[in-house]
Amino acid sequence: MARPFVLPDLGEGLTEAEIVKVLVHEGDVIREDAPLLEVETDKAQVEIPSPMSGRVAKVHVTAGQTVKVGAVLVTFDDLDSRAVLDSRAVLDSRAPGLRPPARDPERSGDSNPPAAVTSSGPVPATPSTRRLARELGVDLRAVTATGPGGRVSDADVRMAANRGTADRGVAEQPSDSRHSSGQEPERAGEAREPASPIPPASPTPPASPKKPLARVGLDAPSLPNFEQWGKVERQPLSHLRRTIAERMTLSATIVPHVTHFDRADITDLDALITRHLDRAKERGVTLTLTSFLLKAAALMLRAHPRFNASLDAAAGELVLKHYVNLGVAVATDRGLIVPVLRDVDKKTVMEIARELAALAQRTREGKASLDDLKGGTFTVTNLGALGGTGAIPIINYPEVAILGVARGRQEAVVRDGRIVPRLLLPLSLAFDHRVADGVDGARFASAIVRLLEHPDELLLEL
Repeated sequence: MARPFVLPDLGEGLTEAEIVKVLVHEGDVIREDAPLLEVETDKAQVEIPSPMSGRVAKVHVTAGQTVKVGAVLVTFDDLDSRAVLDSRAVLDSRAPGLRPPARDPERSGDSNPPAAVTSSGPVPATPSTRRLARELGVDLRAVTATGPGGRVSDADVRMAANRGTADRGVAEQPSDSRHSSGQEPERAGEAREPASPIPPASPTPPASPKKPLARVGLDAPSLPNFEQWGKVERQPLSHLRRTIAERMTLSATIVPHVTHFDRADITDLDALITRHLDRAKERGVTLTLTSFLLKAAALMLRAHPRFNASLDAAAGELVLKHYVNLGVAVATDRGLIVPVLRDVDKKTVMEIARELAALAQRTREGKASLDDLKGGTFTVTNLGALGGTGAIPIINYPEVAILGVARGRQEAVVRDGRIVPRLLLPLSLAFDHRVADGVDGARFASAIVRLLEHPDELLLEL
């Protein structure tokens, strides 16, 4: 019997995704949880695993196509489990990237294997939860689900891995460090299984090459005929670039931006970083200015909670957040992506530096999960490595402020009646004028400057 697999609900209000790569071919026999497709959403590039074992009867999508949640991606034909297992070597040789799940209960040789599974359908879990289970060596079919609607959550998987008992289906394998940050388990955004049987699959028509940006505010006037002046070339926007364009237009249209400029004398901070570079490297950490910027911003957000909020215009309320999760703008070859570091105010600079390096690397490699890219309360964008004397950043809506940083430069400064060279760092704080006034922004920026200029107050321990 043919069984269609549709694009699942990826959470966070995401309604579509762009197919980056199809990892299987028609006729392939694959196991449950084997990588099926790579897709790019509004927030990240993620891998979607197969929800079932079987033969790929038809692939309904192609790379570069944009599909809606609920669209049929692949149709499977049923196969008995032994045929699936025996075919694994064939599939692995054709596509080395299609790795099997980390644990095979039938072949592991465990003296106390988990209880047999009676359900014939796929285990309800989000793609990120399935990926986490593979990396921790956890068999989803043997995990007790506590999520809404009987879904397996990230917390369920981590609990199974930590307990290390056979009745929880755990394989003792080292976990990826990016899943040990203590993040809250995903619940509201977990994938939902269809409530009723899916109708027979029908081929999904290829996406139109023309896809206009979402409309926000007034319509732009028509463009002139550029061809009348010479040869032109048209390139469709990538899914990520289209999303960035729409988000920036939304923020610039509905948020009244105001920007406060300041400069911090980071001569002493730069010397402190230099003194502790070797000590930090011994711990596997590279100290950077960005880590100190994040720490300073996080501490001052606790003292100035208005900048760690969101405005609910419909309710006429300011949503003050009692947690400090900082987004850090990371430049990738696909565009600017903002992963999130959580509870920055509660972490040391060394912890921040270590987590930031790992998070930035995952983001550049396209391996950041949806959890890595959501829940931010304030954003820092550091363009110092690229130069420039300053910038006016656009707020990452629905946040209410963003801190921009340019390149620090040696300048002549008068101190105690003498002209001395000092390292000055340009800062620009853009904030929502509906939430804060100019004096509020000046006080908040000055507080960050004060911490950067007195690193002994900022840094209690490395």
